[in-house]
Amino acid sequence: MKAILLGSGTSAGVPRIGNDWGECDPDEPRNRRSRVSLLVQIGDKNILVDTSPDLREQLLRNNIAQIDAVIWTHDHADHSHGIDDLRAVFHRNREPITGYGRDYTLDSLRSRFSYIFSGNKGYPAIITTEPLIDTTEICLCKVFFVDQPHGPVFSTGLMFQFENKSIVYATDFSNITDEMCALYDECDVLIVDCLRRTPHPTHAHLEMALDLAERVKARQTILTHMDKSLDYRTLVSEVPHNIVPGYDGLCISI
Repeated sequence: MKAILLGSGTSAGVPRIGNDWGECDPDEPRNRRSRVSLLVQIGDKNILVDTSPDLREQLLRNNIAQIDAVIWTHDHADHSHGIDDLRAVFHRNREPITGYGRDYTLDSLRSRFSYIFSGNKGYPAIITTEPLIDTTEICLCKVFFVDQPHGPVFSTGLMFQFENKSIVYATDFSNITDEMCALYDECDVLIVDCLRRTPHPTHAHLEMALDLAERVKARQTILTHMDKSLDYRTLVSEVPHNIVPGYDGLCISI
């Protein structure tokens, strides 16, 4: 099982429009962050997590043409507005992609992108949907989920389990719950929300991300969803040895 960070940045990316790098060194390639997204590979099967607005470039950059399933953590723009790029995947593979999510997430996406799910004026639907249930098997991988507080709403935290190995994807949360800790306990890889150093009303900051990693005894932790205040090399020098700042294209194999 592999995980590829397709994107590791916030909703604005790094740099922000206006060539605003903030505290990030523009000469460090790992500071250039597209909007957050993940690919989980099991053998020759690809599970996409979220459809970032940068999805086309992310798939091209990583030479990915096949998507076997997609899971949405929630419906915010930086996690869903690249959904139209799945049309090219559909036309290449000649069959709909199965999409998963919590009922309220799928309902919102169907409302906003009805042509994707229902077709329109002769164009076929390109996604069929399935709800996430307590244990969902996707591409031979068991997928477990938990609702995470994300300010006034919820995002879906995910654990992918294959052959007794586990990868957790916990992005866009603002509090750590007992249910999150129970699901993520002793995971092999924790990919975790880490917006900035100072607290934020809807996202985890660095201290919260490190706290979750310690509480669940994650064997390896990857920081993601980072903004322009978190310079890659500076962060590397600050975090424990088993904590790694993520970057676009980072591949983790277990």
